Amino acid sequence: MTAPFGRPQRGFLLGKFMPPHAGHQYLCDFARAYCEHLTILVCSLDREPIPGHLRAAWMRELYPDCRVVHFSEDVPQEPQDHPDFWDIWRGISKDAHPEPVDVVFASEPYGARLAEELGARFVPVDPGRETQAISGTAVRAAPFRHWSMLPAPVRAWYTPRICLFGPESTGKTTLARRLADHFATVVAPEYGRTYTEVFGTEVNAEDLIHIAAGHQAGVAAAARAANRLLICDTDPVLTAVWSRMLVGRPLPQLEAFDDLCDLYLLTDIDAPWVDDGTRYFPQDDTRRRFFDLCRAELDRRGARYITLSGGWNDRFETAVAAIHERWPDL
Repeated sequence: MTAPFGRPQRGFLLGKFMPPHAGHQYLCDFARAYCEHLTILVCSLDREPIPGHLRAAWMRELYPDCRVVHFSEDVPQEPQDHPDFWDIWRGISKDAHPEPVDVVFASEPYGARLAEELGARFVPVDPGRETQAISGTAVRAAPFRHWSMLPAPVRAWYTPRICLFGPESTGKTTLARRLADHFATVVAPEYGRTYTEVFGTEVNAEDLIHIAAGHQAGVAAAARAANRLLICDTDPVLTAVWSRMLVGRPLPQLEAFDDLCDLYLLTDIDAPWVDDGTRYFPQDDTRRRFFDLCRAELDRRGARYITLSGGWNDRFETAVAAIHERWPDL
């Protein structure tokens, strides 16, 4: 539907977007519909809790048809902070938008003064927050309570990762799926299984690096679809253990991996070994060595973990209790 009112050519808005939420999206969607070309200035400070470069990347992803500019210098944040506040911000705004600005969009009163400084017309957007009653402060305080207000890339930032970790044939995949069903979320599947089912079980050091890379890509993709938490069926830390088991030595790329999950569920070997065609070590002493290496690796890296043992229901109930204890808002 096209309005017959004419559209200004150049629009401008700014914000911290810490993080971007439904209120920010309404502001930007309104502005994008109102003018022909929109510039969004993302302002950040190094001391803020969410990195500015990440917020700028989120806004570029959400608004690929807009010009998104990131400004990260430490400058006055309020008019009372500096006598030349408006001179400073007029210069920042003109650097971000060198062309003449036709309209400035904002939900806050500062928008009128900023428009005046830029020689533009002020367009207020939902100052009473009637459309989306949310704030960045509220999101940061309790992101799970405001989950529906967050776009996919921001959800991924706030999503805790729960990793099933341990030797083969200890129920990791089954438990991962059960936990995902319980918490109405998704699983990042074990990429090692995918890889060996396609390429075979003769795995060398290069294969292990490919497996780790595939796993991390799967986690990044699944996190965007997760509902408040993500269940990971193994991770590259476990691939580092596999490197010791299969090639007899640590691999530098895996040793350097430091993107740890938020909670590891270490599955004990007090479960029967089942051969599914992709498994390697049925012997009891080898399984014990594998488990001991898993635990030592988690300890060495300072990971947060609990050990799951006993029957399948016992393991499930222990895992659920640990997750709720760690994240009571779930």
